[in-house]
Amino acid sequence: MKYLKRALEEEILRVSKSYPVVLVTGPRQVGKTTMLRKIAEDGRNYVSLDDMFIRQLAKDDPKLFLQRYKAPLIIDEIQYAPELLSYIKIIVDESEERGLYWITGSQMFHLMKNVSESLAGRVAVFNMYGLSNSEISQSKSSAYETEFDTLLKKMVSSSKQSLTDVFERIFRGSMPAVNSMEIDDVEMYYSSYVTTYLERDIRDLTQVGSLTDFLRFIQVCASRTGTLVNYSEIAKEVGITSATAKNWMSLLISSGIVIHLQPYFNNALKRAVKSPKMYFMDTGLCAYLARWTSPEALEVSAMAGEFFETYVISEIVKTYVNSGKKPPLYFYRDSNGKEIDLIIEKNNTLYPIEIKKSSSPKKSAIKNFPVLEKTSSQIGQGNVLCLSDDLLPIDDKNHIVPVWLI
Repeated sequence: MKYLKRALEEEILRVSKSYPVVLVTGPRQVGKTTMLRKIAEDGRNYVSLDDMFIRQLAKDDPKLFLQRYKAPLIIDEIQYAPELLSYIKIIVDESEERGLYWITGSQMFHLMKNVSESLAGRVAVFNMYGLSNSEISQSKSSAYETEFDTLLKKMVSSSKQSLTDVFERIFRGSMPAVNSMEIDDVEMYYSSYVTTYLERDIRDLTQVGSLTDFLRFIQVCASRTGTLVNYSEIAKEVGITSATAKNWMSLLISSGIVIHLQPYFNNALKRAVKSPKMYFMDTGLCAYLARWTSPEALEVSAMAGEFFETYVISEIVKTYVNSGKKPPLYFYRDSNGKEIDLIIEKNNTLYPIEIKKSSSPKKSAIKNFPVLEKTSSQIGQGNVLCLSDDLLPIDDKNHIVPVWLI
């Protein structure tokens, strides 16, 4: 399988010179272990806790485990033996070496709490998702910015994508296995992925009573990607309580399957809604769960707009995460129906973005941007991210931006 260079590689190598422990978290099969083993120096050992016998040793006798598998070491799937963390703390506190342990975790149900308690100040944490558009094209990756000059420079190195190209990317998703080798049966791949997720992570690490109900829950969430979270409606559709729906949603978020985009509001925007919006981080998985069988069918469906928006949001999130930054992203919606799909907040400046599944959006696409003028923040350059072939001005402060410039 062809290896695609990951944007986090240089950041992990840099931080590893300052911290004794590096933790890479994220969903299964996004390439965490492959990346770490690719960039590991000669002499760094590797062990996976997916192996039941090795896992049992780690849980029963963590001290002996760390004597058997010596640093510098990659420990895969640390969530299966959190008992190791306190012993790793002892080792790193007795050593002045950096980069002793690189650890991965496919789930963060209890992992981050254990890490923060055991390794506070000793660990650098990175989130990792599937391949970004820039990683697939092997072009330079950077946190998304709306400024015209920045986008104009990216035009030189970016490859244009048609409507067909974009929805093929949306349908196949961002998993490395799907994008770096020939997999014709995408449906079978995601079917196996869901089975693995349910059997290994949900059953092993949580108290979910019915995997059948949980699968139905994920499918209902997939059909609602790009919409406001409404626990009572989701619960009613699945046949569970609202409290259970909220608990299960936290599992999807902590395992990197779903993100919640929080609403932007302050005292000057009193009519703003308080509910978050939900987006799947892998559109291929989302399409499979929502039972779309081809990119062509998805593109002409009633959900095409939500999937396009989900794709754009997930790609922008990845540009920040892959730069080692927390995504400063929000959306705006008020009780009057005014909405801004995405707001980037940086240095007391708000950068509004509208997302349109259109090749030639009209000026009305930015009609809600002025609502942000009520705030005390500066308003930066705005974008309409869409299926245009070119970077074009709408006015002196806002621009039409092709989606392939993310």
